[in-house]
Amino acid sequence: MLLAALVLVPFLGSLLAAVMPADARNRESWLAIAVAAGGLLVAGSLYPAVAAGQVLREELAWLPAQGLYFVLRVDGLAWVFTMLVLAIGLLVVLYARYYMSAADPVPRFFAFLLAFMGSMLGVVLSGNLVQLVVFWELTSLTSFLLIGYWHHRADARRGARMAFTVTASGGLCLLAGVLVLGNIVGSYDLDVVLAAGERIRADELYLPALVLIALGALTKSAQFPFHFWLPHAMAAPTPVSSYLHSATMVKAGVFLLVRLWPALSGTPEWTWIIGGAGVCTLLIGAFIAIFQHDLKGLLAYSTISHLGLITTLIGIGTPLAIVAAIFHILNHATFKASLFMAAGIIDHETGTRDMRVLSGLRHALPVTATLAIVASAAMAGVPLLNGFLSKEMFFAETLLVGGDTNWWMSYAALAMGVFGVAYSLRFISIFFGAPAKALPRAPHEPPRWMRFPVELLVLTCLVVGILPAVSIEPVLHLAAVATLGAAMPDYDLAVWHGFNVPLLMSTLALAGGVLLYALLRRYLQLQERDTVPLVHRLNGAQIYESTMLRLTRGAGWLLAHLGTQRLQPQLLLLVLALLAVPLLLAGAPPAWSHAPRQGFDPLFAAVWLIGGGCAVGAAWMAKYHRLAALALMGGTGIVTAATFLWLSAPDLALTQLMVETVTTVLILLGLRWLPPRIEAGADEPARMAWLRRSRDLVVATAAGLGMAALTYAVLVHPASDTIADFFLQNALTGGGGSNVVNVLLVDFRSFDTLGEITVLAIVALTVYALLRRFRPAPESVLIPAQQQHDVDPASTQTPAEQANRLRGRADLLGGDPGPVHARRHGVGREPPAAAAPPLAGLRAGAGLCDRPGCVAVRAPLPHHPHRPRGLAGAGRAAPAQRLRVRSRGVRGGGRHDHADAGGAGPPVPARPPPARRRRGPGGATC
Repeated sequence: MLLAALVLVPFLGSLLAAVMPADARNRESWLAIAVAAGGLLVAGSLYPAVAAGQVLREELAWLPAQGLYFVLRVDGLAWVFTMLVLAIGLLVVLYARYYMSAADPVPRFFAFLLAFMGSMLGVVLSGNLVQLVVFWELTSLTSFLLIGYWHHRADARRGARMAFTVTASGGLCLLAGVLVLGNIVGSYDLDVVLAAGERIRADELYLPALVLIALGALTKSAQFPFHFWLPHAMAAPTPVSSYLHSATMVKAGVFLLVRLWPALSGTPEWTWIIGGAGVCTLLIGAFIAIFQHDLKGLLAYSTISHLGLITTLIGIGTPLAIVAAIFHILNHATFKASLFMAAGIIDHETGTRDMRVLSGLRHALPVTATLAIVASAAMAGVPLLNGFLSKEMFFAETLLVGGDTNWWMSYAALAMGVFGVAYSLRFISIFFGAPAKALPRAPHEPPRWMRFPVELLVLTCLVVGILPAVSIEPVLHLAAVATLGAAMPDYDLAVWHGFNVPLLMSTLALAGGVLLYALLRRYLQLQERDTVPLVHRLNGAQIYESTMLRLTRGAGWLLAHLGTQRLQPQLLLLVLALLAVPLLLAGAPPAWSHAPRQGFDPLFAAVWLIGGGCAVGAAWMAKYHRLAALALMGGTGIVTAATFLWLSAPDLALTQLMVETVTTVLILLGLRWLPPRIEAGADEPARMAWLRRSRDLVVATAAGLGMAALTYAVLVHPASDTIADFFLQNALTGGGGSNVVNVLLVDFRSFDTLGEITVLAIVALTVYALLRRFRPAPESVLIPAQQQHDVDPASTQTPAEQANRLRGRADLLGGDPGPVHARRHGVGREPPAAAAPPLAGLRAGAGLCDRPGCVAVRAPLPHHPHRPRGLAGAGRAAPAQRLRVRSRGVRGGGRHDHADAGGAGPPVPARPPPARRRRGPGGATC
């Protein structure tokens, strides 16, 4: 169960991190570190078996009748990607401990990060294609949550929505492609699919399957024309960008292409679709990266370009190109993760990522600058670094595509290398020059352990670049053999292969990149340009936003023309569709047969007449009296239950009775909140009203007669072989029950029943939340009695009469009529003597709540003796102040408002209540 633990433990850690307190920052980070480190140890323990060529599998029956099993499978390729996901994840978690602010909701961050880690491991370790798609969509969902982590920012919400829309749409295409692929092979098991390459490529459904799977992979790996979402995902925290866009999410697409290479490659369609998208992406991404001013923006477009390089190698499809693609996946993960972390350190210490204001950082950040420069050199393909080796292999493979006559792929690769050196120099330039003076914060080196992940990754770049045969070759060999099998080529990972064309291309790329950067900086004012030359009009994000806007407008148009605020027109269209569509589909009705009239029971007919009368009465009274209509509708339901009981179906009768009871109670509760009926057409002519009601009568009658005819046709239909026979024959033997209906619901339709239970549970929770928070519609609430008159009856009394009346009430309630203090926003105040009598009555009323569990007066008490006192609202021009008394423990509808009484004395100017209330002694709100 080691493989199951690898996938399950991150999800369990996610749940545990989510319930931790917000101030448990160290505990949450240690939990995430323990999960990643533990997974790394477990995966490392599998190395001997994987190195011996074994394929480890763990299977759990899922839907065996459909050939679906929950399969976890580890071969060399899956093991390498598992180690990559866990190792980079461990470093990112350690880095995030120091990057994230104490004010951030850290539990949510680590919960999302661990859930994403588990989803990515599920993609890598899945041995079933349908299962892989499930985890694939989980990565889209969890990445959406991570990118939108700072959801108070508009750019984070926009980036998360854009990434999710593109990648989830691609996931749906991938699901369709997997279903087509499974239909071709006859199985969704990965081992079976990989072994059926010849059959897949010979099938007529190969091209649709290839296109759909390619859409899923290209959208996930941000390939042209779906590359636009990745730069907008940079609104996520830097640890998220470092993890998702170096080693995990964007690598899922190229992983899938490598995984399915044995089954789908080897055709011109594969080369043109995959290779063509890769070439376009590597050129566009590298060119746009040169003109970015944001550090993470530059790294985002450079990531797009390098993913295009990997996709191009996969599209070339030769065995050595696949080795180079896997090699560059590993190299790119190391130097790109370190660069993202370095960019995060710069942002964290200076307060900005704008390269136009950053300069001379090597003085304040000497260690970080050195690390970032080395990582940038690896990204540019400088010798003695890991990026140089895989990029030289890329140059060598492009030379083979067109032979000696067609060099277009080599030219594109060389141009990408030139652009790569240029944007790497652009990144390095912030460390040189005079130190910037107007930075938001004075920079200094980060904490030791925040810089440690960058140091380790840069050291890896150096070790792999200098000693590739010792450091990376065994790992690369495992992944390549698992993918290529018998087609495994001979290759040599060495720093020096002598003078050859790939070395010449690498030299030209380095020299051309330096020259291009110098020319752009001098003649095109690189630091001041706000647009990208040549391609600034090809804005994929703008096309996406325009498309979404058109969809929104289209939905608004449909709602305006087909929607209505009244239920009756909607029901009219629905009934007409139900009447017309079946007739069009079914054609002419069959010849009617007559049912024999035997066994007629007058009592049963009388019960049905009662039910029919209740139904007609409910329809009639719905216009005039809702409660009566509800009672009549309940009568119809009871008659239906009696019919089931009469026909020897007590279980159905009991179910019907329970449904009718619950439904009637719920509707009865809902009647309390319904607004008054909208009387449309108050000025409608009598003739038009008569025509409209006649139309409704005809449609309703037609609907009723149509249902009656359908029921009669079913009842008199001659017995034949139907699906009912299967259930009758297999209920006892297959389901173990003699009650066919129960077996049908519990066994044969168990997933359907589970879905219904889930829906009912969701609806119950929604109704519960609504009942706790919902208020009646304002127009359905009667105006209080004291607001139904323009003149307050109390205004005809003198202040002394009002005071005597209040004193009498106070005596009845046991109140003290003496001088009182009225709380005004929690501050005691002694009113003038003239105001004592009326305030004594207020003291008597409010004194009843002067105990734990009640609140004191929390509104200002203006004293205007002859102004009408009433509840605010109902359109009054000058609503009076209110005394608001609310019992503790009562929420929502537990607030009671009482009109305050007037009294003599100087007016106290009103002011709004404070924004935040504090709890006084005994729980009183002051």
